[in-house]
Amino acid sequence: MGIRNPIASNKTIALVSNSAWSVFNFRLDVIRWLLKNNVKVLVFAPADNYAEKLTAEGCRFIPIHFNNRGENPLNDFLFYRRLRKLYREYRPDFIFHYVAKPNIYGSLAAKAEKIPSVAVITGLGYPFAKRNILFRIMRALYRKALRHTREVWFLNNEDAKVFITEKIVSIDKMKVLPGEGVNTSHFAPSPRAHSEPFQFLMSTRLLKSKGIGLYADAARILQKKNYHVNFLLIGFFESNHPDSVSPETVKKWVDDGLINYLGFADDVRPYLQKADCIVFPSFYNEGVPRCLMEAASMEIPAITSYNRGCKEVVLNNSNGYICNLNDPFDLADKMEKMINTSPEERQRMGKNGRQLVLKKFDICKIIEEYSNTLISAFETPGELHPTPDMNNSG
Repeated sequence: MGIRNPIASNKTIALVSNSAWSVFNFRLDVIRWLLKNNVKVLVFAPADNYAEKLTAEGCRFIPIHFNNRGENPLNDFLFYRRLRKLYREYRPDFIFHYVAKPNIYGSLAAKAEKIPSVAVITGLGYPFAKRNILFRIMRALYRKALRHTREVWFLNNEDAKVFITEKIVSIDKMKVLPGEGVNTSHFAPSPRAHSEPFQFLMSTRLLKSKGIGLYADAARILQKKNYHVNFLLIGFFESNHPDSVSPETVKKWVDDGLINYLGFADDVRPYLQKADCIVFPSFYNEGVPRCLMEAASMEIPAITSYNRGCKEVVLNNSNGYICNLNDPFDLADKMEKMINTSPEERQRMGKNGRQLVLKKFDICKIIEEYSNTLISAFETPGELHPTPDMNNSG
C-alpha cells in the first residue's frame, strides 16, 4: 500500500502518552513509518522497560512522570507546566496526545506554545461511567482543551457520540478511526491442529472491568458441568489502579483450579497460535480492544461482550459469539457453545475474523489517517512511500 510522505524531513513529531509500553505496543508501526520518511520522533511518557525499546527504534524518549488517574489539581497544574516547558525546549512541529491527561493538559500546553496538535480519545474510562463530580470536572476540562486542537480522534462511534451529546467537541473537528489498527502481517494465521483439551485464552490488563472475574466464574460453571477445558490468562497487574485485580485473587483462582495464569507475555502470538478461542467479556469503556483485533487477524474465533468497541470486532455468529454484559452464566453458555462447535466451523469463524480485520482494522488504514492529517497541517504532500517493513514488523 502506498502512503504519501507526510512532511519534509526536517520536521519533528511528538507522541505523548501515559506509558512507554502503550506507545510501543499500540503505535510502533506509525513510528516506524514516520522514521522511514526521515521524520524525527519524540516520545513523552513515564519511563518503563519499553523506553529503551523506543530509543532503539530511533525515537528520542523524554521521560515525564504523571498519574493519569490522579485527582490532585496541583499535580495536574504542575504536569501542564512541565509539558509547556518541554514543548518550548524541544519545539515539535506537531503533537499527538493520547489518554485523558495528555489530551487535556497537553492540548492546552500545545496551544500556549502555538504547536498544532491532535487529541486521540482512546477510551472514556471511569469518569464517564460514573457520571459524578469527577465526570463534570473532566467534561469542563475537555471542553476547554479540545477547542484548541486541530482534530479530535475517536476509536468508536459511541465515544464520539458522547462527546457530541455532551457538547464537548464540535462535530466538524472529530474523526472516528477503526481503532488503532493491527499489523496483519505480524499477526498472521498459522496452521494449527486441534488438540485436547479445548483451550480458552484471555489476554488483557488485569482489571476487574475487563471481565476477568466473569471469566473465572464461567470456568467454575463449566467445570461443574464436567467440561475438561483449559482456561488460560495472560496479562500484567496494575497495582496502583483502583480497579486492579489483586495477585491474591488470581492465586486463589489458580489454586481452585479455575484458571492457569501464565504471567505477562511480551509476544502474545505463541499463545494465540495454541488457543481455540479468545475470551474478552469486558464491561470497561473500551476504545477498540487490541486483543480482539490481534486474535481475529490470526483467524482465532472470539467471545466478547455486547460492549462498545468489542462488538465492532466480533460479529455474532460470524467470527465469534457475543455475550451479555456482566453475565457469567451467558458467558458460560457462549463458551459451552464454542466448545461444542466443530473445528471446521471454528475455522470458518476464524477466516471471517481475518477478513474483517483486513477490511476495517489493518494498520495501513490508520497510518493513512496520520498521513492525511499531517499533509493537511503542513501542506507539503510528497511522493508515494510504502508503509515501513510491514512484513517484518516485530
